[in-house]
Amino acid sequence: MKFRAALGALIAVTLAAASLSSHPAAADDNLTRTIVIKNHKFVPATLEVPAKIRVRLIIDNQDPTPEEFESHDLRREKILSGNSKGTVWVGPLPEGEYGFFGEFHQDTAQGTLIAK
Repeated sequence: MKFRAALGALIAVTLAAASLSSHPAAADDNLTRTIVIKNHKFVPATLEVPAKIRVRLIIDNQDPTPEEFESHDLRREKILSGNSKGTVWVGPLPEGEYGFFGEFHQDTAQGTLIAK
């Protein structure tokens, strides 16, 4: 009886480990995404990322003027000097849409992050 219990536990642990390693996002070694600020706009304006995974966003401000990446949905903000880059970590996020904007150019710098 002890053997069956031990075997059952071993099978359960093995299956759990296999399911973690076969997760599609776990197979993706590149969980870094880049958002460029150019002409006071975000490129891409819509960015898809895996849900339930921590993602590193590189914000690349290619404009000569400063900009602030801000998102109330993500509870993040980052001021970037002109012609500079910064990092913003997000997640793990539940599935959904999360808005972000450029604080200094809200009329043109708008974007959406979609976690799927």
